[in-house]
Amino acid sequence: MKNPHHLKWDERAGAPANARRRLPPLAAAFFARIRKLLAQDPSPEKMHGLRLETKRLRYTLELFRPCYGPGLETRLAALRRLQNSLGELNDSAVARRLLEASMPPSAQRARVLGFLERRAADKAREFRKDWTSLFDAPGQESWWREYLRRNARTPSRRAPP
Repeated sequence: MKNPHHLKWDERAGAPANARRRLPPLAAAFFARIRKLLAQDPSPEKMHGLRLETKRLRYTLELFRPCYGPGLETRLAALRRLQNSLGELNDSAVARRLLEASMPPSAQRARVLGFLERRAADKAREFRKDWTSLFDAPGQESWWREYLRRNARTPSRRAPP
């Protein structure tokens, strides 16, 4: 099976042409993978994969900043928001696992574990809300794909300082 994260680069074409050809399918694959993972109703611990998917897309798009205008910054900010929400969810899940393994049973431990469990559940709900309203709302996926397909341009060259 091919690596779904590998971009085949046409060395004869420039960055804008490669971006127009390769980034829209990458965005479509991102939407498909996130939808598939969410359909499995993952636990907070298993949602870390969603964060990795989001980071991977964001970092790839950041490489192409010079080829796009301010619209890309809007999309990157949305990805950053999802990534931060998932990061906070993961932090809570990891802290809970570490605390369970290292702290002897007590009333205080139970309170802290309960807090971390509620926080992870809250962050999972926050992520799903953001995903539904910012990404999976009608027309959003095509908004991403069309922007990436049409708006890549040759970066302007700046004069050296």
